[in-house]
Amino acid sequence: MKREFDFLTFYNTFYLTSDGGTEIKQGWFDDIRSYEANRLFQLKNILAVKTGSYGHIKGEIYILNQPADSYDFENYDHVVEGYLEVQSGSLQFLECPGSQLEYKIDITPGNYSVRVYSSNLSTTDIDEMEGNDFYKIEMWINAEKELKVLKQFTESYKAL
Repeated sequence: MKREFDFLTFYNTFYLTSDGGTEIKQGWFDDIRSYEANRLFQLKNILAVKTGSYGHIKGEIYILNQPADSYDFENYDHVVEGYLEVQSGSLQFLECPGSQLEYKIDITPGNYSVRVYSSNLSTTDIDEMEGNDFYKIEMWINAEKELKVLKQFTESYKAL
């Protein structure tokens, strides 16, 4: 299944969850440098994705039966893989900082690996609402819980 998303968020972050963001708390980014470098922060039931532009986010999500057999990272600036427990059967995209629902799709409950591909990061300004950064997200059921950076974005950028 493939779906496109297009919504507004702020603070160069959006959230993926299945429970409406109950784990989002003030100050929950314990290690901001790790979040900056990995461009992903994970808790049990939420992933925070770091974006290039401040507000407008565009992308596509693929719910897969298994991970892609081969992948080409050449067209992407950063690729990171994390883990998300989906208990409700609903994958929700929430904006930051208010955690308002921006996009939702129904998926089979389970433990998912989530791979986030980020492109055009070097063309964005983290203070601008509009950029041409783009996000491809792939998800498949998997018990792997480790966060892994598969391709590192190395260009310097301003901290949050």
